[in-house]
Amino acid sequence: MTIFSSMNISASALTSQRLRMDVVSSNIANAETTRATIDEDGNYVPYRRKMVSLESRDSNRFSSFLERAQGGKQASSGVKVSEITEDETPFQMVYNPTSPDANEEGYVAMPNVDPLKEMTDLISATRSYEANVTAMNATKGMLQKALEIGK
Repeated sequence: MTIFSSMNISASALTSQRLRMDVVSSNIANAETTRATIDEDGNYVPYRRKMVSLESRDSNRFSSFLERAQGGKQASSGVKVSEITEDETPFQMVYNPTSPDANEEGYVAMPNVDPLKEMTDLISATRSYEANVTAMNATKGMLQKALEIGK
């Protein structure tokens, strides 16, 4: 374990949480977008909510567990974004016969973005970001104190 391992772990978490906040912001901004993409048939499709999946940077191979058990490797190497997926929940159908996006029955397919869920995710990502900033500052303080000992 190097002296900067904890800072590297916090930095990877900061980067991941920042991306998570960006995706949530994109979801909120497109909560009313009914013409996001075009499908194979040439029809407009509403915006689909995107979700971020995080995973550990170190692999889940047996050899990595064995190295950790023998004390040869740090406990974790941080976090990374494994994928950004689209939420496959159905679109909400809203009756609005005057909309140019309305179907024959007068219903418009609205994005599957729930602003309440997005705000909850945004608060969670923000708090995680703040916690990692605090951890990084604590590490920085400990390293400064360690340098002062050598004076």
